[in-house]
Amino acid sequence: MTNRTAISRLVYAAVAAALAVSLYRMELLDPSVVWPATERLAEFVTLLFPPDWDVLGTLIDAMIETIEIAFVGTLLGFLIAVPLAFLGTRTLFPGPVTGAVRIVVGSVRTIPSLLWAIIFVIGFGLGPAAGALGVAMYTVGYLGKLYYEAFEAVDAEVLEAVRSVSKDRAQLFSFAILPEAANAVLSQLLFMFEYNIRASSIMGFVGAGGIGFYIIGYIQLLQYENLLTALIVTFVVVMAIDYASMRLRSLILSPAARPGRAPVLAGIAPAG
Repeated sequence: MTNRTAISRLVYAAVAAALAVSLYRMELLDPSVVWPATERLAEFVTLLFPPDWDVLGTLIDAMIETIEIAFVGTLLGFLIAVPLAFLGTRTLFPGPVTGAVRIVVGSVRTIPSLLWAIIFVIGFGLGPAAGALGVAMYTVGYLGKLYYEAFEAVDAEVLEAVRSVSKDRAQLFSFAILPEAANAVLSQLLFMFEYNIRASSIMGFVGAGGIGFYIIGYIQLLQYENLLTALIVTFVVVMAIDYASMRLRSLILSPAARPGRAPVLAGIAPAG
């Protein structure tokens, strides 16, 4: 048995032991806790049916607001994340600059979107504006990190080819890094929008608009039939957006749509 195999088995055993201890501490291995909880959940599920379709119109309006929150928040976050990722790219800027930017991005990412929504509710009051800004800040934290990692992964040969024509960082970014990382940028943007649809669905829990306002209300009022209708609407919309996003990615990110390197370099070649 090699050292690597022994280490792997030791890691697996440690993970299994940690899982067992954690399950025990959470009382998830105690039948006297698990079985009554299962019975209560089963009773809750029976109370959900049948769904009440009388509230469908109200919920559709709220779902449209949820989509608007996700759309605005995603695009605002994207517009902030790209320049931050540019400044955080180590192949373009020195350590002090990239380090400071990464601390900012990491700090933003540390705060959950729901807490950002609470912060903006304090400033802007109840409504979708606070939800959109909360989503935007969360988007900045994640896209900022994903983007500067994607920018740093660009082939060094491409950077050197562009540097031979121009030393300007903005041109390096515009004509080399961004075109080469375009597929990753678009793919991650679409994924972030999908995620933000789900995140926006609970913004109403803290008064930040969207369908979450009705979901939390139905739970508090024990109107479980209405709750099921809200969950169905959310499920249908999320699945539809997932499918549309998948189709869009297959069109935009197909090999035929990828920019070639020659036109990229030609765009900054000195005029004859």
